[in-house]
Amino acid sequence: MSDAIDEMFLFGEEKMEKAIAQMKHEFAGLRTGRANPGILDRVLVDYYGAPTPLRQMSQVTVSEGTTLVITPYDKTIMKDIEKAIIKAEIGVAPNSDGICIRLIFPPLTEERRRETAKDVKKFGEDAKIVIRNVRRDMVDDLKKIEKDENLPEDTVKDNQDEIQKLTDKYVGIIDSLVSEKEKEVMTV
Repeated sequence: MSDAIDEMFLFGEEKMEKAIAQMKHEFAGLRTGRANPGILDRVLVDYYGAPTPLRQMSQVTVSEGTTLVITPYDKTIMKDIEKAIIKAEIGVAPNSDGICIRLIFPPLTEERRRETAKDVKKFGEDAKIVIRNVRRDMVDDLKKIEKDENLPEDTVKDNQDEIQKLTDKYVGIIDSLVSEKEKEVMTV
């Protein structure tokens, strides 16, 4: 196999990995029935004039599966953290006792579970679209390499089959991750 083809596969697989990483990141921001510290990833606290991620300025732990306990390293910013949580609209009101902030996640209603499951499917579909676009780009690159290097037809066919196998592998990974997340969302 030529260096150009090796490079094309390496680059294509890297893009597919990024699509899955993005989907997992989207999943982390979803509110399920359980407390998940990932939901705080988009909470930015105004700390001395600079927007700072909440998880960099506090310890976040899960208590009893349905409560997040946020313990700031600097107790003087409790009010700022509460404001940032409310502003982020994560769907849970912060409860502060002066030492830590608790976010109690109520169980999701059946309707909310179904909506969240739809979001999970949408994120999965978006990731599959990215994977298919990467496949298309790889096939286009292969055709360019075929012209430039005058590759034999069977080599091109073999590489197209490998591109399809790679695509199928990543689509399978997406399907299993979506299935797992849907199961988690629908579990009461």
